[in-house]
Amino acid sequence: MTASINDVAQAVGVSASTVSRALRGRPGVSDEVRDRIAAVAAQLGYTASRSASSLASGRTYTIGVLVPYVGRWFFGTVLDAAEQVFSAAGYDVLLYNLGSPETRKRFFTKLPVRKRVDAVLSLLIPEDEESAALRSLGVPLATTVGGARPGFTVVGIDDRVGTESAVRHLVNLGHRRIGMISGASGPLHWTTPIDRRNAYLDVLAEAGIEHDPALEADGDYTVEGGERAMTELLAASRPPTAVFAQSDEMAMGALRALRRHRLKAPDDVSVVGFDDHELADVVGLTTVAQPVAEQGAEAARLLLRRLDEPDAEPPGHVQMPIRLVLRETTAPPRPRGPQ
Repeated sequence: MTASINDVAQAVGVSASTVSRALRGRPGVSDEVRDRIAAVAAQLGYTASRSASSLASGRTYTIGVLVPYVGRWFFGTVLDAAEQVFSAAGYDVLLYNLGSPETRKRFFTKLPVRKRVDAVLSLLIPEDEESAALRSLGVPLATTVGGARPGFTVVGIDDRVGTESAVRHLVNLGHRRIGMISGASGPLHWTTPIDRRNAYLDVLAEAGIEHDPALEADGDYTVEGGERAMTELLAASRPPTAVFAQSDEMAMGALRALRRHRLKAPDDVSVVGFDDHELADVVGLTTVAQPVAEQGAEAARLLLRRLDEPDAEPPGHVQMPIRLVLRETTAPPRPRGPQ
């Protein structure tokens, strides 16, 4: 016979309601008890009835997730972490990959998530009309990109502070020719490249370094783009002695370009990235570490909390910690004439 919720409760020594809260990821259950309940439920083969829960609560037990690029490392990492939290709480994920303008326009015109999801996690930055459309769904909304937005809980980092720490590190090492590989052609309405570029320019001005447009190149937030951008910077009449890349993937592309030109980091060019990608330590990349997976998990937890506590005041903005991680790709410039 199929095990019931009462069988699990009796085996663990708790009430059926406690079993229900634990398996749905709801508050009020300690981690120890939650783990014990999950283990016993798996052992007995108990699975909560989705249809019964939906009828009782009026929920779909589905979360809509909007992404601009499902194949990019940042978005994939956020999505994976969020999905794990949703899954542990008994929710499915309905994924919409809105990378092209046509797909995005069609989604916001038809809003196929209406009455199909209990909440929406948006990993793209909606414009005003798109934000209004999402708010009209009447469900909790969260995002891990962009700044504060009415109706959304935003989990993110301070892009300016992170960039300032990276560029100041290069300035403090003695570099004066500091280039930047940006992501100007990133997702639609993405503010991250703008915020990081402004911080880069501010630090240069603060250090009395004149900005040279020839030391900026677009890397498209990809390894291939970073390699292409670094090759462009090396072709400048006065190439940089150091480069800040707005993402680790572009920084890795920059390192590959240096190798192909028989140059080394940091002997010939220092390189700093941003993210602390899982391969950053492997290549010894100095970078600004941000908790990418944790942002996705926290956004998911906050959405579930809003579903469980609809009358509670949702946080408007949750800022996650960042830090500069020093590795082997940065050093003072070698003496070789004017920098």
